[in-house]
Amino acid sequence: MDIWIFIQCQVLGMRWLSDLTATVLTALGLDIHSRIGSSIHFFFYDVWKITILLCVLIFAISYIQSYFPPERSRRILGRFHGIQANIISALLGTVTPFCSCSSIPLFIGFTSAGLPLGVTFSFLISSPMVDLGSLVLLMSVFGTKVAVIYVALGLTIAVVGGTIIEKLHMERHIERFIFSASNTEVESPQLTKKDRLIYAWEQVSGTFRKVLPYILIGVGIGALIHNWIPESWIETMLGSHNLFGAILAVIVGIPMYADIFGTIPVAEALLAKGAQLGTILSFMMAVTTLSLPSLILLRKVVRPRLLALFISVCTIGIIIVGYLFNTFQFILFS
Repeated sequence: MDIWIFIQCQVLGMRWLSDLTATVLTALGLDIHSRIGSSIHFFFYDVWKITILLCVLIFAISYIQSYFPPERSRRILGRFHGIQANIISALLGTVTPFCSCSSIPLFIGFTSAGLPLGVTFSFLISSPMVDLGSLVLLMSVFGTKVAVIYVALGLTIAVVGGTIIEKLHMERHIERFIFSASNTEVESPQLTKKDRLIYAWEQVSGTFRKVLPYILIGVGIGALIHNWIPESWIETMLGSHNLFGAILAVIVGIPMYADIFGTIPVAEALLAKGAQLGTILSFMMAVTTLSLPSLILLRKVVRPRLLALFISVCTIGIIIVGYLFNTFQFILFS
């Protein structure tokens, strides 16, 4: 148990980095116990923590992902049928890029390849919501139990959502050009270990440049919430006395665009201010899965009725997850 506490606090939570940041800022003459000093400490500590985790996770996940190019993923999914195919599709979504927009091109490729529509939607839901990076990052902030349950429930939403869409036979609501898209099967070259390491590093570099602005914005908002917004405000809006907190969190989260790395510091600050766990996780799921830019992009390939069904299924699932976590929050943190 002591070893796991050490891993939780020092490896995943990086308490050593917090202490180091505090030492450096104090040496520079900053009072980290003041409101401004505490905000600066929060900002630099979280930026460095998320950056380190981001680079390590993307490198590891990209290395794994090099074994699952799109054509291989299509072949894997083509071997399964029914609920099994939805489960495998949702699991494959966990080793794909982090943001919802980046998973839509793969969704188009899977659909044009003739995979069942429900299978492709299970992938589309799980890819941004429950990637492997989210598991490690959530463990660093909320602990192992919360992280594992979050991922399990996210995969459940993906499987159930894809199954519902498939049972309703919504194929006619896919734009016709998707089915006429070129789908020549191209075999990926056999990559050497060096090739995979180069690919992983290129993914780290490209992804980091893309998400850095969202990390800075997310940490900035987190620092503002953590040190400048009164706890009473957060508790009133997102605390246990507001029965509509999870619904409000989803409504607020949809217009935003960020990945798990941009939402973690906001979630961390909200939790410290008294927001309910389920409400926070609903917000994170809404931002990563139902961001407005990704919905606009998705509208280019699906018709309004299917888009509305996708939004409805995800929204209802996310709200249910929020209320489940809110109900059992005290057990999870006991």
